[in-house]
Amino acid sequence: MTDYIFKTPTVREGPIGRHRLHFFYKSDKGITIVKSGGVYSQVRYLIDSALDDYDEIYRGGYNHTVNEATKAALIAGGVGITEANFTAI
Repeated sequence: MTDYIFKTPTVREGPIGRHRLHFFYKSDKGITIVKSGGVYSQVRYLIDSALDDYDEIYRGGYNHTVNEATKAALIAGGVGITEANFTAI
């Protein structure tokens, strides 16, 4: 069975600061993917006290190692994940 590196989706945010030059720069922020009760969702800001409520957590901005079954479930989960989010190891 092949393993994959899963990179969570990102969104470009800006400005990154209050200086005039910062208004022209945007940074990529990772979106966290969580699974609760068999349903995948996108979460922007996790609350530490709610972490136990999720079956799976893929923190935004990090690379995660997943297998083929998890890859297929994430793509079918309907949260904007495509083949482009995975790289075979």
